[in-house]
Amino acid sequence: MGSIRLTEVQKSFGDVEVIRPLNLEIEDGEFVVFVGPSGCGKSTLLRLIAGLEDTTAGSISIDGQDATDLPPGKRGLAMVFQSYALYPHMTVRKNIAFPMRMAKLPKEEQAKRIEAAAEVLNLTDYLERRPGQLSGGQRQRVAIGRAIVREPSAFLFDEPLSNLDAALRVGMRLEISELHKRLETTMIYVTHDQIEAMTMADKIVVLNEGVIEQVGSPLELYRAPGNLFVASFIGSPMMNIIEGEMALQQNTTTLGIRPEHLSLSTDSGLWQGTVGVAEHLGSDTFYHVQVDGLEKPLTVRAPGHVELNYRDKVFLTPDESSMHRFDADGLRVN
Repeated sequence: MGSIRLTEVQKSFGDVEVIRPLNLEIEDGEFVVFVGPSGCGKSTLLRLIAGLEDTTAGSISIDGQDATDLPPGKRGLAMVFQSYALYPHMTVRKNIAFPMRMAKLPKEEQAKRIEAAAEVLNLTDYLERRPGQLSGGQRQRVAIGRAIVREPSAFLFDEPLSNLDAALRVGMRLEISELHKRLETTMIYVTHDQIEAMTMADKIVVLNEGVIEQVGSPLELYRAPGNLFVASFIGSPMMNIIEGEMALQQNTTTLGIRPEHLSLSTDSGLWQGTVGVAEHLGSDTFYHVQVDGLEKPLTVRAPGHVELNYRDKVFLTPDESSMHRFDADGLRVN
């Protein structure tokens, strides 16, 4: 079991309120991602769940039991940090075994768990090596293996991929997602990278200045952002935000339109503009088009075979059914 409930949880450091009173339910077996910009409180919230920080107010329950005042070791959780924190003089086997040795598990049980974790993480051939002989991705897998052998009710990941290069990050994203499918154990994952959030999560919790802005599946947040912050944060490239006279409609002061919901033409369309910078990605090209009457250029997604030149005159037409409307408070208008 690995259900977690936060009730009116709040955290302050002196006079600074880092986490404002919030409520959150995490179901057993869910992969939940906390995402938001630097300083939004996502890592602090994870540390509160882990017991590494004391709550200022509110309660935390794990599997229906009040864990608010329990020390970290009594919560049945395992945390994987950004830093691998491996012992360089120990083999992979001994690094993975370390938490079990501290818990004084029988050696036979330790060996059984190590072999099982190594098989899941493709580390069987590396058990007798030391961390210095491994790649960054392999070292991160060792840190995850050390968490797996504790057989926790939930795994807590605090930006575990931020020290890896781009190619390794993609590979490890897939490996952690596959691990979740195999173990069927609750996972809470903190990242500032919304692409990681979108590709890995069952449920995303978007945080901003200590407040939960929205909770939902990746597609729910992408298709129906509840406010301008979520609309701007979720999606890559980000949603185009249009303000001013072009956005003024009934109860609407701001419009949002994603790059793939703008059609591009050299003949005719609703808005006329000029092509600026182009980002060629092979299958797709993102054109930044300065539309007449707008302060900022709009990003348009086009097939990779479409070729336009800098300063070409083009026309854009938005898909009306895919436009997002927001009121003066930045809230979604349905």
